[in-house]
Amino acid sequence: MKEQIPREDGTTFTGGPVAALRRIAFLMERQREETRRIEAFRNAARTILPLPEAEVAARAEAGTLTELSGIGPSTAAVITEACRGVVPARLAKLEAGAGPLASGGRDLRALVRGDLHSHSDWSDGGSPLEEMAMTAMELGHDYLVLTDHSPRLTVARGLSAERLARQLDVIDAVNQHLSPSPEESTFTLLKGIEVDILDDGGLDQTDEMLARLQVRVASVHSKLKMDPEPMTRRMVAAVRNPFTNVLGHCTGRLVTGGRGTRPQSRFDARAVFEACAEQGVAVEINSRPERRDPPTALLELARDVGCLFSIDSDSHAPGQLDMIDYGCDRAETAGIEPDRIVNTWERDRLLAWAAARL
Repeated sequence: MKEQIPREDGTTFTGGPVAALRRIAFLMERQREETRRIEAFRNAARTILPLPEAEVAARAEAGTLTELSGIGPSTAAVITEACRGVVPARLAKLEAGAGPLASGGRDLRALVRGDLHSHSDWSDGGSPLEEMAMTAMELGHDYLVLTDHSPRLTVARGLSAERLARQLDVIDAVNQHLSPSPEESTFTLLKGIEVDILDDGGLDQTDEMLARLQVRVASVHSKLKMDPEPMTRRMVAAVRNPFTNVLGHCTGRLVTGGRGTRPQSRFDARAVFEACAEQGVAVEINSRPERRDPPTALLELARDVGCLFSIDSDSHAPGQLDMIDYGCDRAETAGIEPDRIVNTWERDRLLAWAAARL
């Protein structure tokens, strides 16, 4: 379906029923709506994607779309309107409220080239990695680092070395599909991991597999109430590990959201950030609204210590990739120079930095 469907803002929405369904799902994810309802639109898109255009249009006019598995009344209405070349009412309503997520940070957001922290349905994300990649492309990113969890985080279906090796082959295939030749490459799905920082500061994956990756985010997910001294030693040891590129959501706090709240971990933040500055490890500005990590005082301390930063969405669904708006707002408010933010760098510079300590 190639109809051009005008959006509420006067621009043109191109693509037809599949694109309309994907866009609705994206905007619902962006607004943190219920996952089950969002999946109805993504499932409907998957159902009609392989069908001939003529069949979808004929079913829309005959009112038989709901005979297809995965198509209900709401999704059938979207498909029918899109086939007729009009903006689906559900999409128009969502587009009307789809401005920037944050009031500030727009200049910095325009400089961001990619995102170093994202999850797919290989671990605890909700969508295939190829859907994450396609959405990142549509947002104008040059790259997206896929960072599914490491094996110890079983609640998040962390990847064993064997599963991670299989995922790397899939990433190669996706990149080949998106950019058949290096000369044509405008977007790359990069190979990464969100690796657990173990109790002793080690990393929860084999050195062999970590060496095969391009960017590595190291995060504490367990024993968040550890006493300050051992927590500091743990984090500093992880930062000094040559495989660590980014220190993820450093305090582990939760300030809102469905999982409730959680206080920040206690550690010597100056010692940790000085280690980051010394080692060239970026401090993550985690953009998820429930995290806002690091807290403002620690963000300013990391700025003053001289750290690099990475503004990341920590997205678990395609629509959440846009949450990077929140992190850009915080970074701009803190007065962090854009060139200290590693994901404002072009891809080759980013990869050279990530590989420099190996």
